[in-house]
Amino acid sequence: MQKKADISVMGCGWLGLPLAEALVSSGRRVNGSTTSQQKLEVLSQSGIQPFLINLSDPELDHQVLKDFLQAEVLVLNIPPKLRSDGGESYLQQMAVLRKALLASPVGRVLFVSSTSVYLELNRIVTEEDTSFTDEVDPENTLLKAERMFQDSENWVCTVVRFGGLVGGDRQPGRFLAGKQDLPNGDAPVNMIHLEDCLNILQRIIAQEKWGQVYNACADEHPSRRDFYEAAAKALDLTIPTFKDMEETHFKLISSQKLKDDLAYVFSYPNPMAFF
Repeated sequence: MQKKADISVMGCGWLGLPLAEALVSSGRRVNGSTTSQQKLEVLSQSGIQPFLINLSDPELDHQVLKDFLQAEVLVLNIPPKLRSDGGESYLQQMAVLRKALLASPVGRVLFVSSTSVYLELNRIVTEEDTSFTDEVDPENTLLKAERMFQDSENWVCTVVRFGGLVGGDRQPGRFLAGKQDLPNGDAPVNMIHLEDCLNILQRIIAQEKWGQVYNACADEHPSRRDFYEAAAKALDLTIPTFKDMEETHFKLISSQKLKDDLAYVFSYPNPMAFF
């Protein structure tokens, strides 16, 4: 029988792998999932119990999934690939996971989401502002997925909505380098550094902040123009250009609730210091 872990991390990629490694370093027993056969050894060498799980596989080994979910906490970190089918397959994967979760000992779920759930309201945006998304985009894939895991008597769920992810091998200077006449140059960016992502997720688990929804973005919000010009310059790449005198559509994500509840101070409060 699979020995029960403290935490299972579903999706050990750019964010999930260093999170699982940090949890192991803090003395936790950690299960980690990957869709890559080659990555199993990487997980194992990091002290993570490795599981090969692809929720979209019609031949998914449900016993492996059951063993993976032998834990107290599940960190769910699988971003949707919306461009392929509008998110339908992602929601199917989440339904498979939710069904398995109902039969597991997991009592707490930490759902990694995104500030893309918010509309551009041209003002400061807080956690409650998904009400506008419900009106305009009631089929929003990420919101549907969040609610699949928030709505259960079997566990409590905290949702963390991260801004644009930067750090590690994600170099923002490459995102728009060389592109011309881009829109929305004066719009504020909502970014967060990998180090802050890791700190925040660990703090939520350590402080038992369950049943919550948190936005998580750096305190400062430089313009898209300033941010991406500086990011490209830092890598010696062609600086992108933006249209002038254009009407700006934006959202400025507030992380005040997270900072207050967790007494959190960002390691990288200004995205201009990311590079």
